[in-house]
Amino acid sequence: MGELITKDGLRLHYEEFGTGGRVVLSAMAGLFYPDGLQQALARKGYHVYCLTLRGFAPSSYVTEDYGERWYDVFAGDVIVLADSLGLDRFFYLGASHGAGIGWHLLWRYPERVKAFVAVVPGPHSLEAGVMSYRQMLLQGLISAPPPFDPPTDDPDRLARREKREAWLKSLPKADPLEKQVDYGRPLMCCGTEERLREVLRSLQTPTLILGGTDDPISTPALMTRTACCLPDCRLVMYSRSGHNIDTDIPEELADEADRFLQKY
Repeated sequence: MGELITKDGLRLHYEEFGTGGRVVLSAMAGLFYPDGLQQALARKGYHVYCLTLRGFAPSSYVTEDYGERWYDVFAGDVIVLADSLGLDRFFYLGASHGAGIGWHLLWRYPERVKAFVAVVPGPHSLEAGVMSYRQMLLQGLISAPPPFDPPTDDPDRLARREKREAWLKSLPKADPLEKQVDYGRPLMCCGTEERLREVLRSLQTPTLILGGTDDPISTPALMTRTACCLPDCRLVMYSRSGHNIDTDIPEELADEADRFLQKY
């Protein structure tokens, strides 16, 4: 693990997995689950760096509300990590809101990303609003998110889900400053669904979308819309899989991601 300091003086925490020569950067709000897709990819020979975003422990908390700029700021922090590692170009892997950062990397820093592995990436239609599910829960606007994953009788999946739930329960309680962060949704600065699609059509970076047919958040319809917009995209959807697909079947996703990344 390591730390770096941004130009505005914030501390960013990252973890490191694997020692291969092909570098993958990933980012999310909070600590990464220690036995998910990132670690499975590291076991395949990739050098994976997992960045905890500003505003979330163990990175620095923030009190500033970046409004529509949250994902641009997050993308900039990924670039800070890449620069600190001496990387001119890198692979980016993100799941859910972490994939949202990927869209902003491809939009704002297209020359830096060689290829993008986008797991349950949406992005949400702006017609459905811009508040994150996380913040809707914290504010009591919804009592619970829709079920992230379909039922299963697969013993391996059940064991992985039990292990993940135990890990989540072991995490320390979030600081009030962390709870105040509402990073919204990717590309919300576009304002309209039409403009969002225009931006997606402009992204030239090779992209692999991985998702599940039973995901209520990044729905198959959303991911299909995104794949149809992107000039260079491969879409792979798994049946009987939901929003936590990256921890439900990490080895299968790592196999698919490896086949894709080997081309670049």
